[in-house]
Amino acid sequence: MKKNVLIIGAGGVAHVAAHKAAMHNDVLGNICIASRTVAKCDEIIAGIREMGHLKDPGKTLTSRALDALDVPATVRAIRETNSEIVINLGNAFVNMAVLEACLETGVVYMDTAIYEDPDKVCENPPWYGNYEWKRRDRCKEKGVTAILGVGFDPGVVNAYCALARKRYFDTIDTIDIVDVNAGSHGKYFATNFDPEINFREFIKVWTWIDRQWREYPTHSVKRTVNFPVVGACPVYLNGHDELHSLSKNIDAKSIRFWMGFGNHYINVFTVLRTLGFLNHLPVTLSTGQEVVPLKVVKALLPDPKTLAPGYTGKTCIGNFVKGTKDGKKREVLIYQVSDHHSCYEELGCQGISYTAGVPPIAAAMLVADGTWEPKTMVNVEELDPEPFIALLDKIGLPTEVKEIAPGSTESFNGTVGALEEELKKSTATVTVSAANPLIALDPSRQPKG
Repeated sequence: MKKNVLIIGAGGVAHVAAHKAAMHNDVLGNICIASRTVAKCDEIIAGIREMGHLKDPGKTLTSRALDALDVPATVRAIRETNSEIVINLGNAFVNMAVLEACLETGVVYMDTAIYEDPDKVCENPPWYGNYEWKRRDRCKEKGVTAILGVGFDPGVVNAYCALARKRYFDTIDTIDIVDVNAGSHGKYFATNFDPEINFREFIKVWTWIDRQWREYPTHSVKRTVNFPVVGACPVYLNGHDELHSLSKNIDAKSIRFWMGFGNHYINVFTVLRTLGFLNHLPVTLSTGQEVVPLKVVKALLPDPKTLAPGYTGKTCIGNFVKGTKDGKKREVLIYQVSDHHSCYEELGCQGISYTAGVPPIAAAMLVADGTWEPKTMVNVEELDPEPFIALLDKIGLPTEVKEIAPGSTESFNGTVGALEEELKKSTATVTVSAANPLIALDPSRQPKG
């Protein structure tokens, strides 16, 4: 069994992961939380002790200051804490540095998002192929387990794809991953996770259609879908991390990601982008000082961790899957619903952080007891999904499966028309309208095959 966990990061997701790790420290052993600001780690530890979440008081729960971009420093942290599992919950800019430290020390590496180069946004797909996958051979040679993207999306939704392939379908035609937050935090404007990462991922839309990458303008394809529990919600075709591995590892004609956005979010995003405030590169002020507009916006917006008190409503994330089983058409929705208030009562967090922070702890527990032991680099869909989903059911994220009559009004495509045909024909001009304002930012850009 592998023991002792180093959690890197002290944001909202790390808060959840640390609490859940402490609640299962009989399996995971000693826990250390490391971040550039050690006071944030200490705050999490104080909350764990105050809420009585340290299951085995004989195991240690410590903090330390760490710049995760400093590979030697991370190597020292791993060795000095005797950690065998590293859960990287820092921002996506530190992935490669932390992975290098894990390769040097031979310990397990996990993260919840694809690496991002701070100077580049929405690079050409597949994104994993640009960075992480280039280190796969080294992981295999050293016998190092590296589990990529093991949050919820990416992560649990990848396991849902693997579950669909294993249990529900002989062939898969389309997978539509949907992520809706039907909650309200009461702020004028805020993002539910790191604003810098949040905005960067919506600059371009890369999606997998007809077994090829296609690019669409942001927020240009909208649907309204009737979800379980949360009801009818608007969703927009969007690019996202999981598509970049699923397109390689799951045999499906099309795999698309849809995220829910309200008009207010889109309007604010549009203004910020139009005025240049989402620029990720430095600009020079008249004083000669250099600033990064996107980092200024991040500094001005609420910390996602502060949204938890008073957050109401629910989230719904899942996969609409179409294909065949035993020669017959089949459609299934595999999904999970979380309640913001319940998450706050349990861990003092909001639902988005909860859904992202619980899965890496379930994965760590499976690694600790040897259930998951690939000894190489993998994405979640390459592992057996059933023990992962079963464990998530027990520790806070129960999964539901709903059969859908093919072609009915409950079908993802059935509610919105022939989506595939519509997208194929969307090669000319995308109409600019008040409901679709982002296209006006760059009317020359067309969907690309």
